[in-house]
Amino acid sequence: MAFPQRFSDLPEYAFPRLRALLDHHQPGGTPLAMTIGEPKHPFPAWVGEVLAQNLGGFGVYPPNDGTPELLAAISGWIGRRYGVEIPAARLMNLNGTREGLFNTLVALCPETRNGKRPAVLIPNPFYQVYAVATLAIGAEPIYVNAGAATGFLPDYRSLPADVLDRVAVAYICSPANPQGAVASAEYLADLLDLAEKHDFTVFCDECYSEIWRSAPPPGLLQVAAAKGTDPERVVVFNSLSKRSNVPGVRSGFVAAGPKSMAEIRRLRSYSGAPVPLPLQKVSERLWADEAHVVENQRLYHDKFRDAAQVFAGHQGVTLPEGGFFLWMPVDDGEQAALDLWQKTGVRVLPGAYLARDAGGENPGKGYIRVALVAPAEETKRGLTMIRDCLYG
Repeated sequence: MAFPQRFSDLPEYAFPRLRALLDHHQPGGTPLAMTIGEPKHPFPAWVGEVLAQNLGGFGVYPPNDGTPELLAAISGWIGRRYGVEIPAARLMNLNGTREGLFNTLVALCPETRNGKRPAVLIPNPFYQVYAVATLAIGAEPIYVNAGAATGFLPDYRSLPADVLDRVAVAYICSPANPQGAVASAEYLADLLDLAEKHDFTVFCDECYSEIWRSAPPPGLLQVAAAKGTDPERVVVFNSLSKRSNVPGVRSGFVAAGPKSMAEIRRLRSYSGAPVPLPLQKVSERLWADEAHVVENQRLYHDKFRDAAQVFAGHQGVTLPEGGFFLWMPVDDGEQAALDLWQKTGVRVLPGAYLARDAGGENPGKGYIRVALVAPAEETKRGLTMIRDCLYG
């Protein structure tokens, strides 16, 4: 049997690689997982009530694009958060943003750019669906290292003009996964200028937008509106998973220009999996409520404070501006993860597993990613063991 070759050079996914690295060794203490970005804070108690009130919705096919009420709730949240009016016609509910980050590229990326194979810009390290989507449509992934020298954000402007002229889409994540860097309004405005000059679209993954340390991150929709950017040049993704601690609800949204949204919705009508109606009702209520988000932020701020105390005086260990990961420098990420597991039982992810070799290096090799999602006491205990084992 023949299989497609376009995915042949994909490395094993991060978590199977981690199991292969660690699981044939005994942990040095009670296992403590600080690997996966799965929120553990409580979601609002009324989620169950809303779900129970709408159980009958499991008996019907759900609206493919989202109910009018849900799209209105998303539009209302965007208006409150960013001061921008995005009508329901430019929104679509997603079955988790990973679906949208993949399928939207399929819907919008042309087969050629200026007569050549299209290119897709990807920050390196990155959320792995960006690369899989690119390979699936036969485009060329161009990994642009996002290390300390560039503030952990990709410097797309440094690419040669002949490369930029082939670019169809540039992915950006802010706050960044895994580094926690926040793209400033100036950075986003400059990226939009570059996209205008070379005629490509910016896909902005803002799933961590509501977890921040010092100030709410700016959003691409508000920057684009302030600049008067063509709405077709901007596609934004967000989710309830991190904002509301409901990763299992699998609910997010994509916002785009009207022509782009028509293409996105058209493909979704053939191939998408809409969110079940009861979960759309839950999502509607979650987007409309801010009290639980404020409480969630408070819990993360407490953990940021604890992390600052644990690593006080340890040069090189810095707190993220956004998101809930520590991107921690080490000599070698795989060896550090193995040492931690064998000596303490703490489980972290080697940074190299979230990146690709580019420009002769893997920019994640000298890092580990540590998720601050567990309860505060458990998180502080894990951070203390990491400090004593790796930085002591």
